[in-house]
Amino acid sequence: MGRKQKRPVPAAEWTFLSNHAHVLLLIAGDPQIRLRDVADRVGITERAVQRIVADLEAGRYIERQRCGRRNRYYVNPKLSLRHPVEAHQTVGALIELVLGRP
Repeated sequence: MGRKQKRPVPAAEWTFLSNHAHVLLLIAGDPQIRLRDVADRVGITERAVQRIVADLEAGRYIERQRCGRRNRYYVNPKLSLRHPVEAHQTVGALIELVLGRP
């Protein structure tokens, strides 16, 4: 008998960018965004967003500053992307590509 053909994965089950990239892009687009709102938009838990923000801070991709009861985030656009395939590009180039602004 012939092999069972694999069905293609629906587009909603995978994306081209990681959750780290999604969180970074949302923060770049709205530096005072609440992590709860980031979680809702990315489709992950608020705790997962907190871990990603901690990773981004540890890697110096973002800096958090307390402003009253809220946080304001600053993105470092000059850092290189982390994976060897795209390490020749910067965070700023990714932001410009996706958000359409430097």
